[in-house]
Amino acid sequence: MPGSVQNATPVTVLPHSLSRAFVHEREYPVVENEYRDGESQRFVQASNSRKRWRLAKRLTPVQLGALRDFYDARKGATEPFYFYDPYETSPKFSSDPTGQAVAGRYTVRFVGEWSQSVSLGRADVNIELIELA
Repeated sequence: MPGSVQNATPVTVLPHSLSRAFVHEREYPVVENEYRDGESQRFVQASNSRKRWRLAKRLTPVQLGALRDFYDARKGATEPFYFYDPYETSPKFSSDPTGQAVAGRYTVRFVGEWSQSVSLGRADVNIELIELA
């Protein structure tokens, strides 16, 4: 069918050692109309939230290199991959490097460009993952 877009097809999994560095966030898409008199109208566009994960801890040089290699291999935000939310896996904080287990598995991609700052022995990277439909 012309104009159809194929669903994302991940072929790899974010390494378990890196998945523990992310915090989970939820976003409900809302349309908001603001009027000149200060009033506003809002309504939700979707009944389910869109999940995001933000890198929340400083990385060692080894972890930074592994994440950068994984990011570059996915061509930044171009290619999707599987991410296991450690709080939703069974058993908790486990991961399946093959991507076959479905508990806690999400199809995601990176959001934004690579940005990092380095201090003594640790690095801060501002990067997010976003769930794909």
